[in-house]
Amino acid sequence: MSRVASFNPTEQPTQAGVRRTLLIAATGAIVGLATAGFGLFTAKGTSTLMVPAEDVALVNQQPISRIDYIALLETLYSTDLAHATAAQKQHVLNDMIQEELQVQRGMELDVAAVDPQVRTAIVAAVEQQAAMPAFTDKPDERKLRAFFGAHRERYSTEGVISLYDLLFADTPTAEQAAAALRAGETVVTVLQKFKGRDTDKANGEDFYFAAKIHLGDVLFAAAQKLAGGTVSDPIPTEEGAHVLAVAKNVPPVPLSYDAIRARVADDYREDAAAKLQANNREFLRKRANILISGDMR
Repeated sequence: MSRVASFNPTEQPTQAGVRRTLLIAATGAIVGLATAGFGLFTAKGTSTLMVPAEDVALVNQQPISRIDYIALLETLYSTDLAHATAAQKQHVLNDMIQEELQVQRGMELDVAAVDPQVRTAIVAAVEQQAAMPAFTDKPDERKLRAFFGAHRERYSTEGVISLYDLLFADTPTAEQAAAALRAGETVVTVLQKFKGRDTDKANGEDFYFAAKIHLGDVLFAAAQKLAGGTVSDPIPTEEGAHVLAVAKNVPPVPLSYDAIRARVADDYREDAAAKLQANNREFLRKRANILISGDMR
């Protein structure tokens, strides 16, 4: 007849049973600690003894990119990773580690708050990051042709003009001077005879954009309508009456899309980048809490 063990709450555990229970509990604790430790050292944002495959080092858990390392190696030594010497590799790695340490120390000291050059570099980096999608974009032909059509005035040859801008005391005198120039008299003779002066606003041959800057809108508008070898009618201004004697005028010629497609693509990206940067500046301003001094409002 078999005996069936019964549970007696007043019965004391044996010494062997106590040891077995403690051993199981200790084993469970060790497994739990190991699991927690693995999670701690592999979780994102925590310290780890493993360097990710895409990096060459971690400096205070900040990665040094393998791509950046290879690029710097090629820049400094004109060689690739496979052919660089051990000394070259170590030199580049040491430089990058030292740079990262300096950057981290600068952040600790808040150098950006006081150093104008650092602040300028940070601003440039943020602007560049905001514009990056535009520079990596590959616009299709439809977009490029639409951009070309909307900015047609950008795409032409540089106009060239060469002229004298002569200034006289009043309109009647300027009319006589203009007539003399058309009759073949030299600029020097006309200036002496009618007591005028060369303004020197246009000296020699200028591109259209430069001539417009030198002459101003009013005089340039009159000059670009004149053919080479012709003289303008007097142009009254507050300082006197101008006469323009044009020696050469080669107006701009529109360029075809096919001839400058690469330039159009660059301009498209530049414009897109400028829009992204403007949007980024507006976003940063909107989310910021900005207080302006009363005397600056």
